Amino acid sequence: MFRNRLSRRNFLKKSSFGTLSGVLAAGERIPLDQPFSSSSSKADDVIKCGLIGFGEWGREIAKTIHELEDTELTVICDHFPLMLRRAQREFPQAARELEYQKVLDNPEIRAIFIATPTHMHRELVVAALEAGKHVYCEAPLAHTIEDARAIAQAAKKAQGQIFQTGLLYRTEPQYRSVYGFIRSGALGKASMSRSQWHYKDSWRRASSSGERERALNWRLDDSISLGLIGEVGIQQIDTNMWMNGTRPVSVTGFGNVMFWNDGRNVADTVQALIQFPGGENMMFDASLVSGFDAKYDLYFGSDSTIILRDNKAWMFKEVDAPLLGWEVYARKDKFYKETGIALLANATKLESLGQDPTADDPNAKAPIYHAIQAFADNFNYGPFEPVVNYQVAFDATVVAIKANEAIRTGTKIEFKPEWFEI
Repeated sequence: MFRNRLSRRNFLKKSSFGTLSGVLAAGERIPLDQPFSSSSSKADDVIKCGLIGFGEWGREIAKTIHELEDTELTVICDHFPLMLRRAQREFPQAARELEYQKVLDNPEIRAIFIATPTHMHRELVVAALEAGKHVYCEAPLAHTIEDARAIAQAAKKAQGQIFQTGLLYRTEPQYRSVYGFIRSGALGKASMSRSQWHYKDSWRRASSSGERERALNWRLDDSISLGLIGEVGIQQIDTNMWMNGTRPVSVTGFGNVMFWNDGRNVADTVQALIQFPGGENMMFDASLVSGFDAKYDLYFGSDSTIILRDNKAWMFKEVDAPLLGWEVYARKDKFYKETGIALLANATKLESLGQDPTADDPNAKAPIYHAIQAFADNFNYGPFEPVVNYQVAFDATVVAIKANEAIRTGTKIEFKPEWFEI
């Protein structure tokens, strides 16, 4: 398939100074020691990528790499032959490998995407970085602090190489827009936050092979799985840490198997209370039992409350909150007895096209699209310190590991500063 890359590349090259100024002004991406130039030998080269892990999420990454104009899915690696046969059907243009070392030894492969089970990350990430590759690793970094620290240390050591982790919302446009509102003081005095993830699914996958079935169901093995709080909740926990601008001080957890009584030892319903230094608490709950009300993030303050749901956001003002000049012109939506001020970046565009801004936008990109695009932009027009760098990823992973421990034991855990040291 022909993919036109010229318009976007030419625009970025012509506006490179403005782009550089914008990202630096946001305080999010800091140039590394290398000069501001393309990492590629030719400006119009695509990035040849290797994907290790072709499971459910690996296939989503593969689709995104294939969709983006700056990346090429060159090789897919999975140790299960059936997955490689599926890869051949879905991405016939990509080579296939059973052994990851062959991918790392290929000098044409510049970037490695790692989408294996969490407990396999350490060996693969360290090997890829030592092979001189740029690396995108799914979150969480690892299932133990020791393994996560080893990955962070390898990334810190790999000067001039890009290491980005799949904490998706720091690169998602709507979340970045809301981050600006919150950090500018739109909430007033922040008081608390609430996040949830509800999805009815057993998490159990079947296979004709007992060995393969055990491998597929690694999330249900508490010796290697971080459960719902780590494998899913880490995304929303990290978002809260980003919005808050600090790490939490403690976590209290609860969890049980409430419905899927199939011999698992990983809870299908969990809650966590995460406390931050300013006294704000984050309340998080996740469940595989009920899909009602799906996923959202709520941030409460003395002047307003902001809700993020999918790729949309609204602000609900308190009656005594000061008037913000821009809100006079913003779109207002009714929510039961409340009126929300739309914080949708594309609301005006949607309305001009005759679309309901509250409905799903068929042209909206999933968060993984923006994450991989940020990785590709860093390769082509950087290198910069990634928004989701090794320290961000390590901090979130430590919190997720300890939150899972709190859930399994039903206790409160105080975070120790040395846990976060790399």
